[in-house]
Amino acid sequence: MKTTSLIAVVFTLISGSALAAEPVVGNWKTENGEISVIDRCGASYCIVAKSGQYAGQKIGSFTKSAETYTGRITDPRNKATYSGKLTVEGDSLKLRGCATDVLCKTQTWTRQK
Repeated sequence: MKTTSLIAVVFTLISGSALAAEPVVGNWKTENGEISVIDRCGASYCIVAKSGQYAGQKIGSFTKSAETYTGRITDPRNKATYSGKLTVEGDSLKLRGCATDVLCKTQTWTRQK
């Protein structure tokens, strides 16, 4: 009986931690067809290019605030850095980068499974 209870507790803890995973974490296909990875890096979430010419380069860092993530995104082509915001809806990620309050661009990335 003790073994059964222990096994039930272990499975509950494992499934609970899987459900607690942040929706932003994972592999994402960018609009240009390349893959970027978003994962925890300390208290933040970092974006690292996984494929293409800039593979291995960190291109963003974000912190969670309610249902969005705010931080900085860097265009690896010209090294310009912008304020950014990430929102996740299902298997879509909207990345908005702004040079000023009115000069912004939004991209939609797709989750890779």
